[in-house]
Amino acid sequence: MAAKVFLHIGLPKTGTTYLQTVMWADRERMRAQGVLLPGRERRDHLWTTRIIREDPNLATYEERVRESWGVLKQEIAAWPGTALISHEFFAGAAPEQAARMVVELAPAEVHLVVTAREPVGLYSGGWQESLKNRDSRTMTEFAEAEVSESPMSVWNWRTLDVRLVLERWAPTVPAGRVHVLPLPPPGSPRTLLWQRFAGLVGLDADTFDLSATFPNESMGVAEAETLRRINDHLKDEDFERPFDRGVYIRTFLADERLATRNGEKYWPTDAIVEECRQRARAAVAHIEGAGYDVIGDVHDLLVAETLEPRRRVDSVTEAEVADVATALAGQMLHDVRRIRTERNELRRQLDDAAARPVPGLREALATRFPWTRRIVLRS
Repeated sequence: MAAKVFLHIGLPKTGTTYLQTVMWADRERMRAQGVLLPGRERRDHLWTTRIIREDPNLATYEERVRESWGVLKQEIAAWPGTALISHEFFAGAAPEQAARMVVELAPAEVHLVVTAREPVGLYSGGWQESLKNRDSRTMTEFAEAEVSESPMSVWNWRTLDVRLVLERWAPTVPAGRVHVLPLPPPGSPRTLLWQRFAGLVGLDADTFDLSATFPNESMGVAEAETLRRINDHLKDEDFERPFDRGVYIRTFLADERLATRNGEKYWPTDAIVEECRQRARAAVAHIEGAGYDVIGDVHDLLVAETLEPRRRVDSVTEAEVADVATALAGQMLHDVRRIRTERNELRRQLDDAAARPVPGLREALATRFPWTRRIVLRS
C-alpha cells in the first residue's frame, strides 16, 4: 500500500490542467522518482470524481467509468511509495463524500493539495467555463445564483470559493496535511506553480518536460458575449452529452475560433468585484487561522484594491457582437469547404480502391468460407 497519497482537489481554473498535462505526459518519470499517478488513462481521475460525488447518472455510464475508482485504489494498494490523484472536480464533494474517500485510501497517509487563486480572475474564468458548457446566463445572472447544494455543481461559488471547499474537505485530515498553493501573481515565472507543486509531492521539477503544456487562453469580452448568445440556439439533444459539448462548443468554437481572436480582457461588474473582495478576505482569514501549510504567499489570494483599466463585462455593444458573429460565420464557411473537400477526396479514393480487383481475394474468400465458393468464383 502506498505510504502517502496526495489528493489534489482543485480549485477549478487554478492551473490544474497545466499541472495534469505535465504529469500525464511523463508519468513514467514520476514512477522512477517514486510517485505513482494511477489509472489506465487521464479520464480515470475525472470519472472517479463522479463516483465520489455520487453522480445521479452514474448507473447509465459504461462500465469503464463505473470501475475507475476501483482501478485507482487497486493500483495504489500495490504501490509502495507515494501516489497522487488529481482533478479539480473533487472540490465539489460534500463533507461526507470527502470523508469517505479519505477513509477508502487508508491506511495511506492522505494529504490534501488545494491550488487557489484570487477570486476575480477565478470567477471570470468560471463564467467562461460555464459558457463552454452551453450556459447562456450573463455574468450578473451567473453571480446571482445561490451557492449550490449539489456536489455535481462545478461552476459555482461551491467550488470557486476556496474557504467553502476547505470547510468541507479539511476536517478529513490534520491541518498540517492540508497544503494550500496560491497561484503566483502576474509577472511570476510560468513554471513557478509546477516547481512548488512538484516539490511538495516529491518530484524533481527540473527533470520534467514542460513543452507539452499550453496556455489556457480566455475569450475576449465580445467573444464571450457572442458565445453566450449562440448557446441559446444549442439547447437540443445534439449537445446534451458532455462529449459533444467538449468537442464542438468548448474546443471547436470557443478555444479554436473565439479565444484565438485575442479579444479585449474585461472585469466583472463592480458588484461582483466587491463580492470577490469579501470572499477573498474571508478565505485568507480562514487559511491563516486554521494552520494549514501554505506554499507561497497567502495574500496573493486577495483582490487588489485598484484594478488595472479594463472593460466591464456588461459593456459589449450589438455592433461588436455582429462583428464577431459575421467573422465567425465566414471562418466556419471556410471550415465547411475544407471538410467537404477532404471528404470528397476520401470518397474518391475509396471508390477507386473498390473498383480495383485484389489479386487472390476471391480464391481466399472461397477457401475461408466454402459455402460462398459458387457465388464468389462465378461473379
